Amino acid sequence: MSTLQKLSLALVGTAVVLMGANPAGAVTLTKGGSTPVAGEGQYTNIQGATTINFNSGTATDPNGFVTYSATNGIVQGSVDGQYASPFGDTSKYLTVAPQGVQANGQNIAGNTGNETITFAKAVDYFGLYWGSIDAYNYVDVYSKGNLLKTFSGADVPGAPADGQQSGSANNVYVNLLANTSIGETFDKVVLRSTSLAFETDNHSYRLASVPEPTATLGLLALGVMSAGSFVKRKSKLV
Repeated sequence: MSTLQKLSLALVGTAVVLMGANPAGAVTLTKGGSTPVAGEGQYTNIQGATTINFNSGTATDPNGFVTYSATNGIVQGSVDGQYASPFGDTSKYLTVAPQGVQANGQNIAGNTGNETITFAKAVDYFGLYWGSIDAYNYVDVYSKGNLLKTFSGADVPGAPADGQQSGSANNVYVNLLANTSIGETFDKVVLRSTSLAFETDNHSYRLASVPEPTATLGLLALGVMSAGSFVKRKSKLV
C-alpha cells in the first residue's frame, strides 16, 4: 500500500471517528445571571438568548421554537408545604412536583412528576432562575433521544441545595452550556423532582449555529485531497 493510500485511509478513519463520536457529558453547568429585576428575580446574562418568563400565565415562546409538556405548574406566590417563590420573585413562575401528589385531598400544582421542554431546533444553551434549590431537583439534558447529562441541585456551585427559600446562595441563575467546540447541541430538557418542589423562572435558550453535514464532508474531502497533493510533491522532490 502506498504512502498516499495509507494517509488517505488514516484521514478517512479520523473523520469517521470524529463524526461518530458521542459528546455525551460535555454539557456544563455554571452560575450566572443578571442583576435581579424588581419582582422578577434574575434573568440570563447570555447574549443572543430568548427568555420565557411565564408572566402571562402561559409557557409561551415568542419565537415559537419551544414546547412545554404541561402548564398546570404555573403559579404565583407561595403555599406552605407545596411550593415557594424564588427569592425576590413575586411574578408567576413554574413549579414541578412529584406525580399525583396531593395536599388536603387536592392536587398540587405541577404534580406531573416532570416538565419536558422540547426545542424545535437544536440549541447550545438553556438557562433558568432556580429557586430554593434542593438536592432532589433534577435537570436532564437530551439530544436526539439520548441523555447527555443529568444535573441535580447538589451540582450547583456554592448552593447548599437544602431548600433554603431566602438569600442568593440557594436561589441561583443556572446556565447549561453545550460544548460548541465539538459541535455539541441539545434539543430537550426535562425538569423533575422526587419531592416538593422544583421552582424555576425566566427560562432562556439560544439556537445553535451548526454547520451543514455536506459542508463538513466537503472540508474533510478537501483535507484528504490536500494531503494527497502534499505527498505527491514530496515524492517528486525525492
